[in-house]
Amino acid sequence: MKNSKIVLIDKNPGRNSQAFGIARELKTDIDLIHEPSIGVIGNKGDSQCYIGVSQKVEIIHNALKDRIGSESNKLSMRLVQPEFTIATSDGIRNGTKEMRYSLIGREVTNDSVCEHLSATGLEGVIAVVACDKPPVGTLSAILEHNRPAIIMSDGSIRPGIDSVTGEPIDIISSYQLAGSGDEKLKRRIAIEACPGYGSCGGMFTYNTMQTFIGVVGMQPINMISPASQDPRRVNDFPNELINYLSVMMKENITPRDIVTRDSIRNAIIVSMVIGGSTNVMLHAPELSRAAGYGDFASEIMSAEEFNHLSEHVVPVVVNARPFGKYSMIDIDRMGGMQVIVKDLLDAGLLNGNTLTCTNETLEKQIERLSPPNPDGDVIYSVKNPYKKTGGLRILGGNLSPESSAILKLAGVEGGLENNIFLGKAKIFDGEQSLLKALESTPDMFENFDMVVVRYEGPVGGPGMPEMLDSTSRITTLCREKNIVVGLMTDGRFSGGSVGLVIGHVGPEAAIGGPIGLLENGDSITVDLNKNELYCKELGDKKIYEERKLKWENAVLDNGGVHPLVGDADTRLLNRMRCSAVSAVFGAGMHPDRKLWVNNPRDIVDSKFVPKNKFK
Repeated sequence: MKNSKIVLIDKNPGRNSQAFGIARELKTDIDLIHEPSIGVIGNKGDSQCYIGVSQKVEIIHNALKDRIGSESNKLSMRLVQPEFTIATSDGIRNGTKEMRYSLIGREVTNDSVCEHLSATGLEGVIAVVACDKPPVGTLSAILEHNRPAIIMSDGSIRPGIDSVTGEPIDIISSYQLAGSGDEKLKRRIAIEACPGYGSCGGMFTYNTMQTFIGVVGMQPINMISPASQDPRRVNDFPNELINYLSVMMKENITPRDIVTRDSIRNAIIVSMVIGGSTNVMLHAPELSRAAGYGDFASEIMSAEEFNHLSEHVVPVVVNARPFGKYSMIDIDRMGGMQVIVKDLLDAGLLNGNTLTCTNETLEKQIERLSPPNPDGDVIYSVKNPYKKTGGLRILGGNLSPESSAILKLAGVEGGLENNIFLGKAKIFDGEQSLLKALESTPDMFENFDMVVVRYEGPVGGPGMPEMLDSTSRITTLCREKNIVVGLMTDGRFSGGSVGLVIGHVGPEAAIGGPIGLLENGDSITVDLNKNELYCKELGDKKIYEERKLKWENAVLDNGGVHPLVGDADTRLLNRMRCSAVSAVFGAGMHPDRKLWVNNPRDIVDSKFVPKNKFK
């Protein structure tokens, strides 16, 4: 246990009294209270995403209890009672002001896990995670604590079945009916869309990040795909997790040994390959920071390299919701995420030498799992992909000078003929005004409008809410009227959003970014040949300076805060308002908006270059 951060209970009778009491109540050996501690943590919230977590935490906890003891064949450890973090439901709150707490939930999870790990001094931890923000917050805290740990995602919810059509449906099916006048249809789909429990089953943010955590090495690859209600999660995986953690503790394998520059790059490439959520470009920088890398663009992957890989090297290989047909449950049925990882390794896209929580390299873990070949319907191959280019693209240009704007190219349904969109800005200061317009005056939206939603960034929201309600209504409107309407925002999107939607535009409006200077009717260009988001009017220096002065005067007249930013009416929202960093650094909360990195580490360049042998 070299370099251990464990907190050992000393001989003080006051401290011993509770330690003895806990050991008795947990029915463990009281003579082990002076040994290093081990325990299980989980995420809990108010949605179906979290219903299965407590059961699995209890089962793993009981399995640990059976494995702990003074005998030579057991773990000589002090068992700690399980701990849970708090989270909110994205699905329930999309389109409401409460959605501001969603991304903040990642930070709250980090704080609560940090307190538990550090104050308790856990030497070993197993984390059961659900939804999409809490897993990232959990792993960030684990990386900062940097003692042996392993993660298991709770698993996806199984799709609902439309009782009339017999077609699989999910929460996105419900959201895309929001603008429909058929009340019976809306009610039927809402009732039938989410049976059972588990996190969202499409290739939305949850499954993007569970795949990321697996490929980065902190979760066994075979544990990504099974549903939350799959019996393997309660019968097989608990003891597998304990076995892996035991080896990590014996060999002193820490999270920072696993989460390295190369493993993060592997995980980003897989996120492109699965057509993953735009939110990965908020969470990857945050996880990189927690792993000791302060500048994602220079230390992990630049926007230029990201786009090169997406355009010329990496394809999309899954036919998955929201842009395709199937769910993670179908991917599991076809062999699981390990099928995709093996195919990527064989094609030369991933570095197979990265260490994983199973104490194997990524390549060796996949060899042991021995997955089948892609089936060609649910899972495609790199050689014969579902889409020839990667699912994500980062945009710069005069509207995104930070090169922060992100487009889920896999979900675009039209408007990018010859890789260029030309439109006119239609401005909304805050999502609520857009939702009101979509509800009451949908005819105001015309072909090649570029809807601009601003003052919804990390500072402006505050909290950077996602806009599944808005994007779903726009998608439905475009399909019904056969038009193209884009949306760009300094906020963010659900992984279930489709269409020409561009998020994370930065710098955000609340701190004076160009998106805050746009006016109705401005000419907006999305150019994927140059990977730019551009406004013709703001390209004129005189116009830009006039509008910037107007914005600055509005801030001065309002006491230093622009009058259009959202209310910060709780201490937590105010903390976000005062401490949120840019999306390019993960949009987390840091003192004085200066990115905090614990124990920064040097870059170790393996010289591995992702290549596609079929291109």
